[in-house]
Amino acid sequence: MAAVFIYNRIKAATALYKKQKSEGPQSSLQQYLHSFNSTQIEALQQYLRKKKNDVDKINKTGLLSLGTLLFWVLSAKQGVAQTTKAGNTIWAEGGVIITLILILIPILAGIWLMMVKVNNIFRQYQDKQRLQEADELISLIDQTDQSTLEDALSKRKKALDYSLKHNELSGTIAAEDDKGLLYQIQNDPGLPVVSIKKRAIKRPAVNPELSKLILWYLGAATFWLLFGTTVGEYLGIKFVAPDADQLSWLSFGRLRPVHTNAVFWGWASLGMIGLGLYVVPRVGNAALASIKMGWYSLWLINSAVIIGSLCLMAGINNGGGEYREYTWPVMSLFAIGVILTLINFLQTVAQRKTKEIYISNWYIIASVIFVIVIAVVAYIPWWQDGLGETIIQGYYMHQGVGMWFMFFTLGIVYYFLPQQLNKPIYSYSLGILAFWTQILFYTLIGTHHFVFSSIPWWLQTVAILGSMGMVIPVAAGTTNFIMTFKGAWHKVPSSYTLPFFLVGIIFYFTGSLQGTAEAFRSTNLIWHFTDFTVAHSHLTMYGIICFFLWAGIYALVPRLTGKEAPQITVGAHFWLALIGLMFYTIPLMYGSTLKGLMWMDGKPFIDSVVFMAPYWLWRAIGGTLMWMSHLFFAYNLYKMIKGSRQVIDVPDVALEKLYQSEESSTEKRIKTN
Repeated sequence: MAAVFIYNRIKAATALYKKQKSEGPQSSLQQYLHSFNSTQIEALQQYLRKKKNDVDKINKTGLLSLGTLLFWVLSAKQGVAQTTKAGNTIWAEGGVIITLILILIPILAGIWLMMVKVNNIFRQYQDKQRLQEADELISLIDQTDQSTLEDALSKRKKALDYSLKHNELSGTIAAEDDKGLLYQIQNDPGLPVVSIKKRAIKRPAVNPELSKLILWYLGAATFWLLFGTTVGEYLGIKFVAPDADQLSWLSFGRLRPVHTNAVFWGWASLGMIGLGLYVVPRVGNAALASIKMGWYSLWLINSAVIIGSLCLMAGINNGGGEYREYTWPVMSLFAIGVILTLINFLQTVAQRKTKEIYISNWYIIASVIFVIVIAVVAYIPWWQDGLGETIIQGYYMHQGVGMWFMFFTLGIVYYFLPQQLNKPIYSYSLGILAFWTQILFYTLIGTHHFVFSSIPWWLQTVAILGSMGMVIPVAAGTTNFIMTFKGAWHKVPSSYTLPFFLVGIIFYFTGSLQGTAEAFRSTNLIWHFTDFTVAHSHLTMYGIICFFLWAGIYALVPRLTGKEAPQITVGAHFWLALIGLMFYTIPLMYGSTLKGLMWMDGKPFIDSVVFMAPYWLWRAIGGTLMWMSHLFFAYNLYKMIKGSRQVIDVPDVALEKLYQSEESSTEKRIKTN
């Protein structure tokens, strides 16, 4: 396919070149006139009238000079595959097929990149030819007799402006159109594939340096989303095909922390900070304190994730603590980056132009403070012995999710949701209630993951009570967000950001209360150590954090670049992510409940493993849909940053050059006089 595509591009370019060489300059203005629209003809007529009234004849100079375009054709050597003595049977093995697919992915990506480069070269060549045609058109206009040209233009404009009266066959009486069907046919004859969404409202420009910094954060975050979830996709496949590989650095034990840490510290953290760099100064009506400090944080956090991923795949880790598999030198890079971010945010808030600190900055800055405290507590070795390490692990794991990711994204929602709805947040008091009660209760619940362990019974009970108390901030926050929608629900169908916010709010309520339900001893006895916890973590980290981040990115990036993503690919991203998450979590929760009951009945462990096979297949299917949605998201971000290529319109270019030359000639005459 790539060879055929490149061949057709080269063939088209060669044909265009030969056509120009054989035909030479255009000798007739007639074919150009047929490419003009009515507005362009009117502009050319105005130019001719202005030219006719001039006393001096202006010699046109400074036409665009054209260079020659060189094509480089890359040649590739095709290797010959080796055959094995065992024949072709080895190629039918599931593990071999998956490994070959993994090898083909970068090769296909390279071929795609080559096709893009060749296509860009051809487009550049086409643009140069159109610019040359514009120069030829200018020459023809100057050489043609003015009266003849005006006559031809008048005839062409009259033909273009002519329209039917729509009563030739029906008479002069207007048709009754109570439902507006005729109006829709006449004014909007297209057949849209998806419902039309409203475009983003133009807002005050953002500092270009800040925009560049934010886009780099979001671009890096998107890269880690693709990398981390590609690893997760491979892990999901290994549940179905465990013999996919026999390499130690691709084993499940090494790749699983690569997946979790890449999406935690790479995707979610960089995405949140990138959005925070816009929200924090915006709500304080002040400039960001230091853009340079923002760049330092970006490179430090990226370095931590790159080095950490390589170390984990090489077997260098912190001893198996979930989400803290990075060794302390690696995590210290992340910590320094976050400390710089905290300093930057605090200095920005300190120089705010508003008296109050908006609630978004309460949440965002508190989350940055908490993640620094959490990292220090988790990596200082003084209490890392025996049960102390287990207690610290529960604290670190749950505070990382609730006081870093959840707190930060809630701050983002408190800004972008009212902004997208164009109305204030429903209740500032509910936001403050949710803020302080989450700090009070969430910091207590880490050890509910270790119910029935050797941790003191009273500490387990405190964690369960804290989990019950989380109903207060979750209910307060959800009520605040849903009531903000009051009177504005009609905006949801016409927006491509609000559905992401709405799904995130729904999962914020259901996923958080599901965590409360899991904390009770009776339910913990069934669900703990099963895939139910995997489903719950994806329901919260993916359903809440990711959907909120995507909503914020789709709301912010068009404001920075002035470009929007195709609505159909935004819709594909939304539905693939949502449906994939449902396929992933619901079968796992159902199967894991039955699995836990099997354990309680004393069934052999291997029976529960065999029993879960079809549910793991659903996990792989759902994960694949989620992974595909990330490809659409990456494409959407690219379109929002780069935008679509504009095709050069020959008449427009020619008219613009004519007016520029006329203005420069007029200035020369004025100076001479």
